[in-house]
Amino acid sequence: MKTQVKKEKARLRALSECAIMVALSFVLSFIKVWEMPFGGAVTLLSMLPVCVAALRHGPLWGLGAAFVYSITQALMSGAVGWGLTPTVLIVCYILDYILAFTVLGLVGFLKDKGALSSVLGVVGVCALRFLCHYLSGVTIWANSIPESFIEQFGANPYLYSLFYNGGYMLPETVFTAVGAFFVIKTLSSRKLL
Repeated sequence: MKTQVKKEKARLRALSECAIMVALSFVLSFIKVWEMPFGGAVTLLSMLPVCVAALRHGPLWGLGAAFVYSITQALMSGAVGWGLTPTVLIVCYILDYILAFTVLGLVGFLKDKGALSSVLGVVGVCALRFLCHYLSGVTIWANSIPESFIEQFGANPYLYSLFYNGGYMLPETVFTAVGAFFVIKTLSSRKLL
């Protein structure tokens, strides 16, 4: 009986913490440190809380929290007004939101593997998120390259997707990795991770 109560308390605690971390990530996604010239923005560590939830509770909880976060991002995107066909819009939602943000939960596989592994895992899932956005850029957005970009660099969708998505994902990844290092060290020293 006591072990069942302990398990239920642990589940409730994990659910509560993941919900709080998703809400925190959602709020932080609105705080833009700077916006890039061709689009995209660097946020104030918006991916970090979801990654921390995954590192604290493992991949199942992490993927669940990251999936919920992906849904919140998709709902707030305004993608319906982008003039895409229904099929392209669905693929856009899958690549740019559902997959791109859900992969953040994969860092949960590195739960209890140490600070360095965790930080490298955060960098890895950020790279996977970039890859999802990059693939979306070269497939869905290949015909939407702005004139200002074409004048400077040509109409290469691979280069445009690299500049557009790399322009905000690289600094976002660096900030998130640095933030993860400090949070993981703090949580580890307090035996919370």
